[in-house]
Amino acid sequence: MSLVRFLRIPAIVAASCITIAVSTFSFGDDWPTFRGSDRTAVSKDPNLLKSWPERGPKLVWETKGAGRGYASVAIAGDQFYTLGDALSTKSDEEEYLTAYDLKSGKQLWATKTGPAWKEMNEEWHNSRSTPTVDGNMVYVIAPKGVLVACNTQDGKEVWRKNLVDEIGGKKDDPWGYSESVLIDGDKLVCTPGGEQATMVAFNKKTGEIIWKAIRPEDRGAGHASIVISEIGSNRVYVQTTGSGALGVSAKDGKLLWSYPIDKTTAVIPTSIVRDDLVFLTAGYKRGGALLRQKDGGKGTVTIEEIYGLNPKLANKHGGVVLIGDQIYGDSDDQGTPFCAELMTGKILWKGRGPGQGSTVVIGADDMLVCQFQNGVVALVKADPEKYTVVSQFTIPGSGKRPSWAHPAIVDGKLYIRSLDDILCYDISK
Repeated sequence: MSLVRFLRIPAIVAASCITIAVSTFSFGDDWPTFRGSDRTAVSKDPNLLKSWPERGPKLVWETKGAGRGYASVAIAGDQFYTLGDALSTKSDEEEYLTAYDLKSGKQLWATKTGPAWKEMNEEWHNSRSTPTVDGNMVYVIAPKGVLVACNTQDGKEVWRKNLVDEIGGKKDDPWGYSESVLIDGDKLVCTPGGEQATMVAFNKKTGEIIWKAIRPEDRGAGHASIVISEIGSNRVYVQTTGSGALGVSAKDGKLLWSYPIDKTTAVIPTSIVRDDLVFLTAGYKRGGALLRQKDGGKGTVTIEEIYGLNPKLANKHGGVVLIGDQIYGDSDDQGTPFCAELMTGKILWKGRGPGQGSTVVIGADDMLVCQFQNGVVALVKADPEKYTVVSQFTIPGSGKRPSWAHPAIVDGKLYIRSLDDILCYDISK
């Protein structure tokens, strides 16, 4: 099945990172890329538990061998995938793309992508890019900017590209690449960053360049992943880099619009797209802003600012979700979830969580799953009226290093990556 017959609007971190797109992949209820099949971080699963047992949902299985790192899991068909280094199932400390059986959690194969990335201190280094699955292919970007394409059946490498050395890409911050690539028809689209290759479309089968999109004076890639919008007859790839948000023509890579922001430590969350709206946010007290795209005719798209960067809507790397007309996410990385009106940016509530530190938020069946940096996972009502924590538990073995990997929900199961461990919980009624 094709990953993307992608977008039918209305239907997008991280990254590591805020994600709500209104597009739809053809995988249905799979979670084949960062933050889900439509990059909304909101599962379509119905009939999920509205409260959990005291010690948490039933653990279906636990597996090891994911290695160090903060990549989430990508789920498609009967397998799932992630990226990490120093796997407990290997004798070296190299980085590997790994695949597992969805039913049992058994590791099926591990393909070496290259050396472990150790450019930062021990807490911050390691892999962080969630793989993207498309039919019989899986793609991932290593922290040093190496894009690798492998066969899903046996992990055999098909092609690779160095986004820095070969393409001229540039990172805006020292934390390495973490984008999850976009598959749109025959194109693989990603963000090498910088003035030479701000965004690039490759042939997904061969790795040959189709087009390059250039934003003059672009500071370099952030950590967000691309989402799609449809504005009139224009198919637009929406992305944020270290220089702010931009829209690129899917047809030819033409830069359609740009929304610059001041330099900050890192720009991580993925933009939210709903119809003609784009909500972008960045952490380190930078804030969130809402834009409206407009069809300017003759293949042009313009933007207007509905409201500018609001520091109260800042989100570092836990991501925000859009449920109804409200945004839910963590206040920067404070462990204080908030609810705000999308159209006004007005904060409706803030609440201190049961856990501590940066909080990942995903949605499912009118509930929020909030995973805190110290390994506490809370079930919270997606209610604009008040903040209500219904249940909570702590990920076994967590707390030694940050629990930053975003969870996934597919077919009534909650999948949590905790460094070398991956855990599957039954949260269906």
